[in-house]
Amino acid sequence: GIRGAVPILRRGGETRGEFMSLILCRQEPVKHPYYIDVLGIHIHSSQELCYIVYNHPVLVMDDFLDDLLVDFIRKDLDMDYLAGRMEKLVETGTRPEEVLALFLSECDYYSDKEIQKFKQTTAALRALHPAQYEKQRADYMFGQQQYGKAAARYSKILEYPRDKVVEDLFLAKVYNNLGACYAMMFQFHKALGCYDKAYELGKDDALLKRIYFLTVFAPELDVKDKYQSVFTDERKRKWSGEIDLAALEAGQAEEVRALRALFKKDPIKRMSGAAEMVRRWKQEYRMMV
Repeated sequence: GIRGAVPILRRGGETRGEFMSLILCRQEPVKHPYYIDVLGIHIHSSQELCYIVYNHPVLVMDDFLDDLLVDFIRKDLDMDYLAGRMEKLVETGTRPEEVLALFLSECDYYSDKEIQKFKQTTAALRALHPAQYEKQRADYMFGQQQYGKAAARYSKILEYPRDKVVEDLFLAKVYNNLGACYAMMFQFHKALGCYDKAYELGKDDALLKRIYFLTVFAPELDVKDKYQSVFTDERKRKWSGEIDLAALEAGQAEEVRALRALFKKDPIKRMSGAAEMVRRWKQEYRMMV
């Protein structure tokens, strides 16, 4: 077979930009492509499924391997014997990543060395503190623009009891990321609460800028006096020059450039223009929750 190219993985009827093309090693009569909702793509071959498993270990370690996937492997990929072996492993309590490592091995798309690397990666993830592992999963969901799912996972982390790992700086990162989720979903009051808690725990000056820009997008926010005192004219000028919208961009590059241009105008036009742009963004982002 031919390897080295990347599988065609379709998203919403189109080929997703990060994936290119693949000359398939094994022709499979897939009548019912397998849909992966987190990625928004359909799987049409064993090679494509191998690619997802190998390159998205955090995704496939939990809540991925189920009866529907095994049924797809059995019927559409025509791998009845392999599907049966996988089912038996699941019944004995074998971890999902170990079952999927068998799938990688049997498909012969990745080399033994690559499969060993996959096993090492998943083993390292399993060895993490439960809160750290959950954060990896939440970070992954955030990276896939699944902000509602990511927020739920970050919130779950906050329920862990404090210990050597779950301490102030770790929790500050979790609150920061949770705040970013809410900001992406335009729930600015919740975002402000998280950023405020993150600043309390971590004293990271980068949070001051995020809090400031929340007040720009949502002037109705009641920001504590302690922040107003540090929002000096000098800092405002600097931040207006930078306008770090990383937590609000999510692929809206053209819109972000337009928004940055607004901040060069007078305050009244700037605020009204930003508010209108945010209003339109809200409609788009609600589809991602």
